[in-house]
Amino acid sequence: MSSNALHVPVMLQRCLDMLAPALAQPGAVVVDCTLGLGGHSEALLATFPAARLVALDRDPAALKLSAERLAPYGDRATLVHAVYDELPEVLDRLGIPKVQGVLFDLGVSSMQLDEADRGFAYAQDAPLDMRMDQTTGISAAEVLNTYPPGELVRILRTYGEEKFARKIVDAVVREREKEPFSNSARLVELIRTALPQAAKRTGGNPAKRTFQALRIEVNGELAVLERAIPAAVSALALDGRIAVLSYHSLEDRLVKQVFAAGAANTAPAGLPVVPERYQPRLKLLTRGAELPTEEEVAENRRAAPARLRGAQRIREDVA
Repeated sequence: MSSNALHVPVMLQRCLDMLAPALAQPGAVVVDCTLGLGGHSEALLATFPAARLVALDRDPAALKLSAERLAPYGDRATLVHAVYDELPEVLDRLGIPKVQGVLFDLGVSSMQLDEADRGFAYAQDAPLDMRMDQTTGISAAEVLNTYPPGELVRILRTYGEEKFARKIVDAVVREREKEPFSNSARLVELIRTALPQAAKRTGGNPAKRTFQALRIEVNGELAVLERAIPAAVSALALDGRIAVLSYHSLEDRLVKQVFAAGAANTAPAGLPVVPERYQPRLKLLTRGAELPTEEEVAENRRAAPARLRGAQRIREDVA
């Protein structure tokens, strides 16, 4: 299946409109920190013919597919195998001091969800892997089989916002002593059995929150994001813009905090004139988080939980 057929980029037009004022000038550089199947990247290259794209992804399979998709744009597109918190090193290596635009489309790519053997999806049986880059790190099965119970409870509560974390972990610990976990179907079944009847009637697949929590832990997603968003803001040139799509409240909260801090006046109270170093560095481009339209959700159900926030760099860092 071609990558085009696989992927409808989420809130695409809104992202392009948000970044447009910064990307119109010749020589503009835009970074797609989450290349995936290249839907957003292709649209950026097509919409802004004067811009150069740098795109990062930690998944070698995604890079390979996107390289084919973006080949017509030649040397305007530079694809890099990297996790997005490595943005400063990547720009340094490429000799790019500042960029005009940055886009993050967080969460799991369509391809990772759709390819059964990656173990991201709870709807089909697959090895419990969940690594976005399968060449490194520990799998979801190893997390389930080796983490102490208290740590598993913390992960499910914090990353999955799972109210029944303790019940699920008790069942996991009992089961893993009989036989280690290797496949997703067994875990899904265990969660169904562990949850109270009432909890199974609402909110979609009962395994959803546990799978999300394991994925975030396996890929260190929140720790990476905590480093990546401030680094991306620092990489922006004056008047540069950043757009971030997140898919659950933990990601969105992190983005909101970084943007709010950048948009705040940090002067001590009572100064008659606020020195430049205390002035806001960012101007917020969204009031709260923007949500997808009903049409977008109808076209692509994965857009449903999306939250978009944007900011513009309005002041250089003062040494």
